[in-house]
Amino acid sequence: MTKRRRAWLVAASCVYAVAVWWMTLRPSIYDAEVGGILGRLLDALRQSPATAWITFDVVESLSNVVMFVPLGLLVIAWRGRWWHGILLGLTVSCAIEVTQLLFLPTRVADVGDVAANTLGATIGVLVGRVLSRRISRSQDSHKARHRKLIDTRAQ
Repeated sequence: MTKRRRAWLVAASCVYAVAVWWMTLRPSIYDAEVGGILGRLLDALRQSPATAWITFDVVESLSNVVMFVPLGLLVIAWRGRWWHGILLGLTVSCAIEVTQLLFLPTRVADVGDVAANTLGATIGVLVGRVLSRRISRSQDSHKARHRKLIDTRAQ
């Protein structure tokens, strides 16, 4: 791994860790202004039969899934094994929920959040593996063409 790649991965990992900490371990999820905006948006979505299924619970679950997708991607980017990403997603999620349960009385610890977070990490791992394979194939293909050009010029 190059120093440049390692530096980018360290930076991305730190930014991600701070963002997850900020979203999950603050005493309140959001302030009254954000809550009001979300409430108005959900009220508007309820007006149409096509979007009436989008409730606060749906938004919260999808947010938990999306929040952990980068974790799975980062594990693959660090060249970890696929199951490391899933296990790390489960472990970090459990740690967050236990911390909320024991130390943040204004937050609600929920097993459903653990499942959604782990699903997000799993999706991140899958996407990371697909991207990693495509990049690897592309680089191998490029190397073969490059070698062919060099061999042709040498003759």
